[in-house]
Amino acid sequence: MTAAPPAINVRTERAGDAAPVRAVLESAFGRAAEAELVDRLRASSKLVLALVAEQPDGRVVGHVAFSRLAIETPSGSVAATALAPLAVAADLRRRGVGALLVRSGLGMLADRGEALVFVLGNPAYYARFGFDVAAAAAFMSPYSGRHFMALRLVPSAPSSGIISYPSAFADPDLG
Repeated sequence: MTAAPPAINVRTERAGDAAPVRAVLESAFGRAAEAELVDRLRASSKLVLALVAEQPDGRVVGHVAFSRLAIETPSGSVAATALAPLAVAADLRRRGVGALLVRSGLGMLADRGEALVFVLGNPAYYARFGFDVAAAAAFMSPYSGRHFMALRLVPSAPSSGIISYPSAFADPDLG
């Protein structure tokens, strides 16, 4: 992997970004399911944070979404976040753009006081950000398994519970 091009800017998603974000997501995944997930999360106000990576000419070349989750614990419901999806334009993959988006997002979530982030993905990729399969093992989730990981942003974050995802994730094409 080479470093991200120095001209890449990461910023929060704006209303006018919906179409270029959709294009990046559809191109990256080769289908519309992830783009439709982001649309449903936006419409239901379940996005905690959405970031885009853009070039100086304004071209959106990457996107990451963090949505609201609820965790039922013995002491009550606790808010958490899910990182999904992450996408980068094909011509900029393996150049650090995805890592830049993830690191920026995790930093912003920590600054906002978020406690816990979950992701379903490749452990070899997400471990570099601190995500850990073992940290997610005590949580019950429809996505539990060897690719389900958690990252505790604060020591007081719950270490177990039952995770509820927004209804936007109910699309069978996302499995």
